[in-house]
Amino acid sequence: MSARSRLGLAAVTAAITLASLVAPAASARTASGPGPAAPGRAPSAVPLAVSGRSAPGAPRTVVLDGARLLRTRSRLQHGDRRLARTLRELTARADNWLDQGPWTVVDKPRPAPGGDVHDYLSQAPYWWPSKPATADNPWGCPYVQRDGQRNPEVDTGTDRQDAEKVFDSTYDLALAWYYTGEKRYAVKAAQVLRTWFLDPATRMNPNLDHGQFIPCRYDGRAIGIIDFSQSWTSVLDATALLDTGAPGWSRRDRAAMLAWNTGYRDWLTDSAFGREEAAARNNHGTFYDMQLAALAYATGEKDLARRTVLAARALRIDPQIAADGSQPQELARTRSWHYSAFDLVAYTRLAAVGEKVGVDLWAYRGPEGQSLSGAVDHLLPAATGAEPWSGPELEFHRYAASDVVRAAADAGDRAARAAVPRLEAPPGGDLWELRPAAEQLDSIVG
Repeated sequence: MSARSRLGLAAVTAAITLASLVAPAASARTASGPGPAAPGRAPSAVPLAVSGRSAPGAPRTVVLDGARLLRTRSRLQHGDRRLARTLRELTARADNWLDQGPWTVVDKPRPAPGGDVHDYLSQAPYWWPSKPATADNPWGCPYVQRDGQRNPEVDTGTDRQDAEKVFDSTYDLALAWYYTGEKRYAVKAAQVLRTWFLDPATRMNPNLDHGQFIPCRYDGRAIGIIDFSQSWTSVLDATALLDTGAPGWSRRDRAAMLAWNTGYRDWLTDSAFGREEAAARNNHGTFYDMQLAALAYATGEKDLARRTVLAARALRIDPQIAADGSQPQELARTRSWHYSAFDLVAYTRLAAVGEKVGVDLWAYRGPEGQSLSGAVDHLLPAATGAEPWSGPELEFHRYAASDVVRAAADAGDRAARAAVPRLEAPPGGDLWELRPAAEQLDSIVG
């Protein structure tokens, strides 16, 4: 996920007005088949929902565990002081969004190459002009690639930055509303979603035909799908929270958002770009699967969600994770630490979707012992500061792996659980207890 704005703390409302809640009974973790826990895994620290069913009153979230959110909200209601401190960090972020936006794809300086202002447009982050701009060559073409080095011009003139604000703000605001009951958070989240996705005058078309274009070279590329796949599940979960009865979010809004997600899901499966991204054999492919499975679950296509998660075992884990837990495709990058953690953000979220459809991706072991736990454990020495990272890395941030370690710990990985106290908190604070789903915590994507 995009890096969050670095925010100071703001005072949270003294009285949290919540309806009385009853914590649900613990339910058993499900798997693709019965059997003992995999080696190195302890019983899960947090009871998990059973195969698509959630506790009464729990939000029908896609990655986040709705029953767990319900229990957390009950703990806040009953005065959990540690959670109250974390809530102040979350509401500080939400407060920061209240006077920003809403954002829309129609206000960029020039439309996407096809000419429709409703089409999303972004520019390839690691491609740079090779010549000075002139009247005859205003872009400075041809463009050349510098892997890991972000061209600052990609942050102006396209929709990428505004889209990330939509993703981040709706997630923060919806969570803040869910935990505090403060109407202003829900109303703002609803306004942001309606403006970007639903209102006819300002809505985005449900396609990414012009993602990560390269001036004078490509009008759009399949890898532009990662602009959305890295964060889209946060929007799905934010919407699921609002769907529980948030003020300012109507049944009509809910139906319209479902229609948008269905159209986008169909574009992912049917378009040439979608098929090309699905064939990627690095983090792009992992994020594609995660996004498709999440969209399928959110739009009622549970069989598609289940098939996608099941297929990821042989399609993703077997070729992308080595027996020692390293990720060879990500180690080849100039920012190998970032991309190793980034890929695991997709895997851990995909595993969370799998839990909803009866597939335990954490329990899977490939023919050479490949596993998600092994990939996370490979990061532990650097994540805890015990050893330096041995791969190439232009800008090392130890905290980049903190969320994926927390996810593995919650899934029962003993080594990850032991490492949690030694993790580095990301800027803005550790919000894991309030939103237990891995995020991209450092700032570079592509």
